[in-house]
Amino acid sequence: MYRGQGDRRDMMEHLYRKLKEYANTGYYPFHMPGHKRNTALIGSELPYELDITEIDGFDDLHHSEGILKELPEYAACVYHAEETHYLVNGSTVGLLSAVMGSTNSGDCILMARNCHKSVYNAVFMNQLHPIYIYPENGAINPGEVKRILEENPNVKIVVITSPTYEGVVSDVERIAGIVHEKGIPLIMDEAHGAHFGFHPYFPKNSNTLGADIVIHSLHKTLPSLTQTALLHMNGELANRTDIREYVHMLQSSSPSYILMAGIDECVRFVGERSSDVFDNYVKRLESVRKRISRLSVLKLIETEKYDRSKIVTAVGNHGDEDINRFTGKQLYDVLKDKYLLQPEMASGSYVVLMTSPADTDEGMERLVSALEEIDGELAKRDKYERNNSLARYIVQDSDTYQYILKDKKERDHQKNIYIYSPSETKRQRLKKGCESVEWKMCGGKVAAEYAYIYPPGIPLIVPGERISEKIAEEMSEYEKMGFRIEGTKVKGKIEVLING
Repeated sequence: MYRGQGDRRDMMEHLYRKLKEYANTGYYPFHMPGHKRNTALIGSELPYELDITEIDGFDDLHHSEGILKELPEYAACVYHAEETHYLVNGSTVGLLSAVMGSTNSGDCILMARNCHKSVYNAVFMNQLHPIYIYPENGAINPGEVKRILEENPNVKIVVITSPTYEGVVSDVERIAGIVHEKGIPLIMDEAHGAHFGFHPYFPKNSNTLGADIVIHSLHKTLPSLTQTALLHMNGELANRTDIREYVHMLQSSSPSYILMAGIDECVRFVGERSSDVFDNYVKRLESVRKRISRLSVLKLIETEKYDRSKIVTAVGNHGDEDINRFTGKQLYDVLKDKYLLQPEMASGSYVVLMTSPADTDEGMERLVSALEEIDGELAKRDKYERNNSLARYIVQDSDTYQYILKDKKERDHQKNIYIYSPSETKRQRLKKGCESVEWKMCGGKVAAEYAYIYPPGIPLIVPGERISEKIAEEMSEYEKMGFRIEGTKVKGKIEVLING
C-alpha cells in the first residue's frame, strides 16, 4: 500500500485514463508522432490513439513538474525507496546510469562475474577497472565481498545481481552492511525481482535490505509492458545528482507515454491489489511446484535462498555415459514444438520457465501436464531408444549459464590472469595483435572480445581473460546445439590476442 497516504493516491491521475480521455477530446495533432493517431491509415490494432508526445497537460519526464513527478513518487512509496525514476529503456539504462553515475573514468569496481552485459558496457564506456567476484552456486558469498574489499581499498562501488536469471538470491542485507563499512555504495541488479516484497512467499526487495541503488524490470515478472523498469535510490552514499544526469542523458528524449502508462498501471496493481492477487498466485505456483517435484527424471532446481516464481527444470542423466543425456535444449524444443509452450531460456542441462501473477490455471495445467508426459516418456524408454532418439548432443556437467566456472582452482587462475583491461580501446587492442580463431582452438588464449548467449546476456568470456579449455569446449557444444552466441564479430570464432 501507499504508506498510509490512501487519500492522496485516490486523488492521483491515472496516466492511462488521461490518455484515453484525451483521445476522445477532438484535439487534432499538428505535432509528433507522425501517425497522427490515425488508426484507419495503417489498418493495424496498435494503440496509436494513446501515443502522444510532450504536449500541454501531460508533463515531461525529463523536466517533470506534474503527473510525471507524482507517479514516480508513488512508485517509491510502493517499493519502499527514497527516490524512484521511471525507465522506458529497460533495466539496461538503469544499470548504465547507476554504474557510470557512481564512478569516474579509471575507477576500480567490484562486480559479480555473472552481471548482465549492460554492466560490462558501463565498464567499457567509463574506462573502469573491474575486479570480479565469482558466484558460489549462483549466490555471492558475503565473506568473499569482505575479503576482496579489504585487499582492494580503491574499489569505489560494488555491483551484484540478485536474483540471478535462474532465481538464486544472495544475502543482500549482509553484503550491504559489509560494503557500507567501506563507505561505498551497493548497486543491486534486481531486474528479475520486481515482485519481491509483495508476499512473504518471495524474498524482500533490496530497498528494504540496505542497498543504495536498486534496478527493477517491471516487465520481467509483473504485468507491465516490455522495456519498462524502475531505478531506486536510497541513503547518502548514492551519487544521486550524477545518476539522475546519466538517466537523462542515456534515456530517450521522447519517452513513450504508452510505456509510462504501463508503468503506472503496474505499480498501482502491486500497490493496491497485491494482497489478493499474490495470495492466489502463490497457491497456484506452490501447487505446480509440488507436482513437478514428484517427477522421476526431470528435476526442479532451487537453492537455500531462492525466488520460487522461477520454475527451473533440469534434465537428469539416464545412464553412466554423457551420450545418454537428454539436454536442456531438447526439453526446450519439445515444450515449444510439441506442446506450444514457450520457455524463457535453455541451457545445456535445464530450462527456465518464468511465471507471474498473470499466469492462468489453464496455462499452468498445460505446463505441468506436458512435463509429466515428457517425464513419463523419458522414464520408460530403454537405453537403445535413448541413445538413438533423445541424446543428440554431448553436454558437459558444468552449467556455464549459472556458475560461469565451478572449479575453484580454475576461478582463481582465471581472475588473476588479466592481461589488459576491457576498457582499452579497439585501436589499443589491435596494436597488440589479434586474430579470430575457432572455438575448439581458443582454449588457453586471451580473449579480445566478449562472448555471451542471449538470453540471459551474461558474458561467458570477457576481454582480457584467458579462455579455459572447458569453456572453449562448452562454447563449441552450445553452438552445435543451436544456441545464439553474441558479442563476437565472426560466427563460430572469437577474437584473441596473438601473443597472449
